Amino acid sequence: MAGEILDNRGRGDAGWSWPPIHPEGRKFGLITAAAALVFAFLAWETIAWPLGFLTLGVLAFFRDPQRVVPQGENLVVAPADGLVTLIAQVPPPPELQFDDGPDSPGMGTEPVTRVSIFMSVFDVHINRSPIAGTVRRVVYIPGKFLNADLDKASEDNERQHFMVERQDGTKIGFTQIAGLVARRIVPFVKPGDIVGAGQRVGLIRFGSRVDIYLPAGTEPKVLKGQKTIAGETVIAEIGSAPMLEGIRL
Repeated sequence: MAGEILDNRGRGDAGWSWPPIHPEGRKFGLITAAAALVFAFLAWETIAWPLGFLTLGVLAFFRDPQRVVPQGENLVVAPADGLVTLIAQVPPPPELQFDDGPDSPGMGTEPVTRVSIFMSVFDVHINRSPIAGTVRRVVYIPGKFLNADLDKASEDNERQHFMVERQDGTKIGFTQIAGLVARRIVPFVKPGDIVGAGQRVGLIRFGSRVDIYLPAGTEPKVLKGQKTIAGETVIAEIGSAPMLEGIRL
């Protein structure tokens, strides 16, 4: 039909709808909603109203909207909603550097570009795979709960590393990092799983930052201060030319 807006698979009309709530958040919403109803029944409105608003906040935090992933085998999409706060040349995390068996090759020790995305409590906290491939590594590291906006949070905070390998052997690592109020990192995938670009791979409950380690020689196509949308914003293009002063060549 002329004028019909289609999705990236060529089907259906585009339209706004309330985003679903991820199952991880439904139990928290039910708990706060039940508490609000109890205090409302007891006519303790000074407690019931704040609990009612807290219920809305919890449900909003765990919202899980659909995303339209850009198509292109060399595109690297953002793993998280949030603000790009750091871009630096650093070695991959030690947990991702070395080979861990024939089915789990490492990323090496040479410096690569790390893009850090900070998620505020207002951002969607479902994290997604930057590329399509096989999950080669999922490594959980206990640690501190420092401000996730600090550079040292990549090494000191509680975190969980992922590594995904494409069919051509290109590997990308990314790390979920807990923050001041985050107290649980929840994975949705395990080593050996095959994921698509933009597929949900985990969440950080009430926090806070995701680092992505680009393949060697790959320049980011985002800038510090830019907002990203998980599964939609193109972070980089593998094999593309670098940017100069914020302008793509």
